[in-house]
Amino acid sequence: MKKGYLVLENGKIFEGCFMGKVADVIAEIVFTTAMTGYLETLTDKSYYGQIIVQSFPLIGNYGVIPSDFEGEKIAASAYVARSFTAEPSNFRSEGSLDGFFESAGKTGFSGIDTRALVKIIRERGVMNAMITDDLSRVDFQKIKNYKIIDAVKSVSCKKVTEYNKGGSYTVVLMDFGAKENIKRNLVKRGCRVVTVPYDATVEKILSYKPDGIMLSNGPGDPAENVGIIATLRDLITKGVPIFGICLGHQLLALANGFSTTKLKYGHRGTNQPVKNLMTGRVYMSSQNHGYAVVRESIDPVIAEELFINVNDNTSEGIRYKNFNGFSVQFHPEAAGGPIDTEFLFDEFLDRIKAKKKV
Repeated sequence: MKKGYLVLENGKIFEGCFMGKVADVIAEIVFTTAMTGYLETLTDKSYYGQIIVQSFPLIGNYGVIPSDFEGEKIAASAYVARSFTAEPSNFRSEGSLDGFFESAGKTGFSGIDTRALVKIIRERGVMNAMITDDLSRVDFQKIKNYKIIDAVKSVSCKKVTEYNKGGSYTVVLMDFGAKENIKRNLVKRGCRVVTVPYDATVEKILSYKPDGIMLSNGPGDPAENVGIIATLRDLITKGVPIFGICLGHQLLALANGFSTTKLKYGHRGTNQPVKNLMTGRVYMSSQNHGYAVVRESIDPVIAEELFINVNDNTSEGIRYKNFNGFSVQFHPEAAGGPIDTEFLFDEFLDRIKAKKKV
């Protein structure tokens, strides 16, 4: 394998080897603590513009399984692990990660001390990085200046698609970078799912006569999505039940006048504990986000907190009083990861059914 370097914007350099495409890559570098679900991680559009570091040392042992993908292709800018399995062993596998990255034209990187790398990110916070095979091409100013832009626009679908057309309830899924398992969970519950692009107008969304509106996950800084926030501000007045996940949670909060902030290194993994403030029960959740809703900005007159993160007390869920809606920061669709909170889809359906009876 070709020798290469991972260079952090603070000057730290790790020497390793390329997998897949040998190329210069500059992006924001983040880590995930998940021990499994690497295919779901790789194809999660929320990782757009980022280099993913796996804290778990061995990745690729069960190969490549397209039916497990959360998107049609690798969404991350690059992927880093201590080591990649060259010969996976799994009856469902359709190839190795090396071949997958090669055919996708994406860059993988291995052979470095990922534990040391993760510790740096934890202490210093999220930063930018460059992967290259030639240190003479490293431009630290260019690395520091990198910024993720047009994130949602870049990953959202380009046209409207429908699934399970004979479903009992119509849910419009606003695609900000939606994971496939959100759609699967809705279809599984008898819903007709109409997926619309991020810039769909209120009129377009309502033209499908939705019984419910789902706001998906997605990448980037939520506050940059001014147009979407304005659309949501209008949608919440229409009386249709709304359920937001991850970026959808943040955008719904912004539409209600709350604020968001960037976390030091975010929450990424399948082992994040969240506490239900109504019952005191703690659930394990799958998460992938770098921003959070500022708890102090939540107006108790129009909303109440539903979940908080047990590790750092950040906001993980909101139930609204001024309209029929709720949202969570974590991923109740949970593939790959725990399914502890999948019941939230049932709550969404209960709201839809109750509204139709009125």
